[in-house]
Amino acid sequence: MPIDSANPLIVQSDRTLLLDVHALKAEEARAAVMPFAELEKSPEHIHTFRITPLSLWNAASAGFTPADVAAVLDTYSRYPVPQSILDGFSDTMARYGKIRLVAADEPLDQLHPLPEELLLVADDTAILAEIRAAKSLAKLLRGCGEGFKLRLTDRGSVKRELIRMGWPVQDMAPLINGEALELSLRSTTVSGRPFILRDYQTEAARSVLGDGGPGAGYGVVVLPCGSGKTMVGMALMSLLKTNTLVLTTNVAAVHQWMDELLDKTDLTPEQIAEYTGDSKGVAPVTIATYQIITWRHDKDAEFPHFKLFRERPWGLIIYDEVHLLPAPVFRITAELQAVRRLGLTATLIREDGAEDAVFSLVGPKRYDVPWKDLESKGWIAEAHCTEIRLDMPEKLKIPYAVATPREKYRVASENPYKEIIVRQLVDNHPEDHILVIGQYITQLERLARLLKTPLITGKTPNAEREKVYGAFRQGEFRVIVVSRVANFAIDLPDASMAIQVSGSFGSRQEEAQRLGRILRPKRRNSYFYTLVSRYTVEEDFTANRQKFLAEQGYKYAIQHWVEGEILAGQSEVGSNE
Repeated sequence: MPIDSANPLIVQSDRTLLLDVHALKAEEARAAVMPFAELEKSPEHIHTFRITPLSLWNAASAGFTPADVAAVLDTYSRYPVPQSILDGFSDTMARYGKIRLVAADEPLDQLHPLPEELLLVADDTAILAEIRAAKSLAKLLRGCGEGFKLRLTDRGSVKRELIRMGWPVQDMAPLINGEALELSLRSTTVSGRPFILRDYQTEAARSVLGDGGPGAGYGVVVLPCGSGKTMVGMALMSLLKTNTLVLTTNVAAVHQWMDELLDKTDLTPEQIAEYTGDSKGVAPVTIATYQIITWRHDKDAEFPHFKLFRERPWGLIIYDEVHLLPAPVFRITAELQAVRRLGLTATLIREDGAEDAVFSLVGPKRYDVPWKDLESKGWIAEAHCTEIRLDMPEKLKIPYAVATPREKYRVASENPYKEIIVRQLVDNHPEDHILVIGQYITQLERLARLLKTPLITGKTPNAEREKVYGAFRQGEFRVIVVSRVANFAIDLPDASMAIQVSGSFGSRQEEAQRLGRILRPKRRNSYFYTLVSRYTVEEDFTANRQKFLAEQGYKYAIQHWVEGEILAGQSEVGSNE
């Protein structure tokens, strides 16, 4: 293929794709590569995609062939695509579908629509021999003439072990429909506002169902915080019309799901139940927290609330913030492979590296939209990200120098000059509704006293949290101080500014969630400030966060505040009171 300098894509031998966003066909090319490549970075000029085994298996599960991948790359590549890379893609994708899960026998009757056993088959005798030799599968499989038989409840465990061996399973075994539940979306909310799903929300829900055939009905949808992932879940519920179990991160998120369902669907309050530490209701639509599901008396005890998964004939399970799915829930999810399932997340990044578990147990990625795409269309707010680097007080420099590595991070995080800067930022943004976010409670308590505003931590009773969040939404408080409990699934649409005073050792996942708190669509821009102690380990950890934001396409400014300026600012604040 001759060189075409007008084409937007550069295919590199390390399996990365560089997309020139200023080229004529850039948008067209991005849409074409998204099914088989993961977006890694999207700064101003060149976006980077990476093709991995998992991304290729995602593509194969959606019906893409190696020829489809080759055709896209040939169409949009600026330079000739190395044949060796295409051969490698072909070999990787060919692994998907080599092993298949099918029903071992016919269902007994309509009341028992699922077979008791499944059949794991492969056409290649070498693959069958490799499976037979795997010690991790010995207790889960028993050989038969056609392949291996397994219990229905071992379906997920077998799939997870095989993907660890490099063999993604094509799961063609039947799924249960669950008990029917008549459910429709409203055209007007209870509060009287017009309601219609956005185009990408409808597309995302339909992508999980596919053509309705074998291998469809489960998967993960990746959308930015603030883009309405809950609406995708409700859209899928309205398509399937079945009993649904929703698992989410905290009680506030449970109540938000309940409020949204009552406001935007024709479900009645009697059809929706909360299953948390406060209430153990079960109804056709039940919303529970991961915390209650994984609670047990001690580390050797059984998980008593796992019974919720068998309380009703669920036809759909929704995993909200699926990137946080706890290991014990993975275990029960491995048993529930006959139920349709949807994972919702803003990022597939898992700090434990268990993305392959999400693929095999919840499902492949079915839909993904970059943050900046939705921002450009006005669906999420434009955010300005700023890192403020500040000096350490002289009296803390020696204690910091002699502290252990872990204590160094805390000393730097609790730099008292941060309190002065927070106060200045709050005063400098009189029109904004502000979240001050951190992880060290003593620091947050001081900030709450300084700002004369409520503090929400993990110990704050759920009723009190709801009261404070409600007051913030109503404008009774312009500023609230929150710990890590506000990282996830908190709907505060008027929040337009976040000040991050400390975090979890540079977690990219946490950065995505905190930024998401201020991205709900609004008429004004949003501001995201991170305060970092200069010349400390905090700078090292923050570099990881900064890189993540830059990769998502957010411009990241850095300001330096020296000690004299900080103390002068403190004097100005004091003189204005």
